[in-house]
Amino acid sequence: MFDKEYDVIVVGGGHAGAEAAAAAANMGSKTLLVTMSLQNIGQMSCNPAMGGIAKGQIVREIDALGGYSGIVTDKSAIQFKMLNKSKGPAMWSPRAQNDRMRFAEEWRLGLENTPNCDFYQEMVRGLLVENDKVVGVKTSLGLEIRSKAVVLTNGTFLNGLIHIGEKQFGGGRAGEVAATGITEQLVALGFDSGRMKTGTPPRVDGRSLDYSRMIVQPGDELPKKFSYTDTKILSHQRDCHMTHTSALVHDLLREGFDRSPMFNGRIKSLGPRYCPSIEDKINRFADKDSHQLFVEPEGWNTVEVYVNGFSTSLPEDVQFKALRSVVGFEKVKFFRAGYAIEYDYFPPTQLKHTLETKGVENLYFAGQINGTTGYEEAASQGLMAGINAHLKINEKDPFILKRDEAYIGVLIDDLITKGTEEPYRMFTSRAEYRTLLRQDNADLRLTPKGYEIGLASEDRLKRMEEKREKSHDFVRFFEKTSVLPEAINPILERLDSALVKQSAKMVKSFSRPKVTMKDMLELDAVSNYVTENNLNEEVLEQAEIQVKYAGYIAKEKNNADKLHRLEDVRIPPNFDYSKLKSLSFEAREKLKDIQPVTIAQASRISGVSPSDISVLLVYMGR
Repeated sequence: MFDKEYDVIVVGGGHAGAEAAAAAANMGSKTLLVTMSLQNIGQMSCNPAMGGIAKGQIVREIDALGGYSGIVTDKSAIQFKMLNKSKGPAMWSPRAQNDRMRFAEEWRLGLENTPNCDFYQEMVRGLLVENDKVVGVKTSLGLEIRSKAVVLTNGTFLNGLIHIGEKQFGGGRAGEVAATGITEQLVALGFDSGRMKTGTPPRVDGRSLDYSRMIVQPGDELPKKFSYTDTKILSHQRDCHMTHTSALVHDLLREGFDRSPMFNGRIKSLGPRYCPSIEDKINRFADKDSHQLFVEPEGWNTVEVYVNGFSTSLPEDVQFKALRSVVGFEKVKFFRAGYAIEYDYFPPTQLKHTLETKGVENLYFAGQINGTTGYEEAASQGLMAGINAHLKINEKDPFILKRDEAYIGVLIDDLITKGTEEPYRMFTSRAEYRTLLRQDNADLRLTPKGYEIGLASEDRLKRMEEKREKSHDFVRFFEKTSVLPEAINPILERLDSALVKQSAKMVKSFSRPKVTMKDMLELDAVSNYVTENNLNEEVLEQAEIQVKYAGYIAKEKNNADKLHRLEDVRIPPNFDYSKLKSLSFEAREKLKDIQPVTIAQASRISGVSPSDISVLLVYMGR
């Protein structure tokens, strides 16, 4: 049934598995993707969206390296938003709503059109290990498939247990069975394992909702996209909507707390801190009378709707009664109830930075098996595991991204060096070099690296080089070209900015906070340069950021140097972290609990961000 030996076997067809298989196959490895359901490759198990704060940067990084997530997202998008536009470009984060069915279809088609990629539908029950080296997998039918490397991307399927109120049943996802055998074998091989929890909201019938009573949430007027390739920009979009819970809704939910698996002890594992269930929110934030709910369509044509913000494991009758008290949901009909799921994971401190396990050679872990949460985090790990599996079996140097090179580098370094005891989610605050790691320059940072290892195409490299050269030349134009007072002053006067009295280089006026590229394009010299050199929107944005934020970038590099020199600053015993209000709530909680002796030790605690360390350093007087 199979080739005598594959180069790489990928177990699991979710976001991590799909990216791992695509990367290994595109780099030249004979790859087999084994999954329990070929119909659910690239399935969006939770919300029908990609990107968001820091997550959007990761998707762009995956794309810049030659991965598929950005392309699939663009092809299946129904709405696009650039989040945090009111802040600096380091915080800008792209996010897309997607058609759930088309997203999975595009992943399936993309992989089917990838040379070297084979498929097989069955459960993997164990690994073939010889002399502490993985040599293949064993399926539930007893088939043994041999390979040089194996990538495990099991998601929430390892001994998955679904909870709805007092009911519980095995499953890796609603309607799909759990995977058994792998955890037990890995533990026998000496691996530590743990349990984590995640959850999902009910899905409802959009025809039963009253959208007129909700707040419309449209996409951007001028939408962009994720991929640096020639994927199309959305010409029309679907609206989302927003409504709120109320004190009444909270009281109705509380009526079911005695039957909640979260509160009656049935669920003992930790869930995502930054994506809590609705019962967790009203319990932890009892002073709040309402919480936002985002009503998100699941596709272009389906009536199914995702209720973002209402993740729950309460009994289905409690879910239904409470949701019917939400404005706009008075006549809601359920497609399916929300649920929580517990699953096995393996603390990622057992991995190398390549995502290869320390205990078994040529075995790689990627995605939720490493304790992360989120499609984007999983996909980036899958990409890196697939790359490194290929490089390892071909006796090539490993591919490791540093913290100042990519959010992917921050993610993996955090996992490997700090570990995690709760589902890890990426945030901009986790990256100390976030001004360098912007979503707009992911191709400039990573496409040359992707091309060098044989993943990013030559066409991608040429596009990136053209963008870099045009942006650089445009910045030089502003630095070398002078502008007369009579040309620039009308613009400055309109912006209520100080007027100039003599001719000066354009860059001086452009660097002012209120002056934008749109303003500078009013100057004939600038607009003529743009037209003559055929500069697109991407080049204009890149040049503007380079001009206006050069000082911030230099300052960030300087701060990073200071942090390196002051790693060993000692923290006084029994230090009272509660008085440092600038620390995040999570940091205060973790620091108080662990009581680190030095700043260096504090920096390695999961949940204590680089910005929290900066606050400590300032308080300690540097």
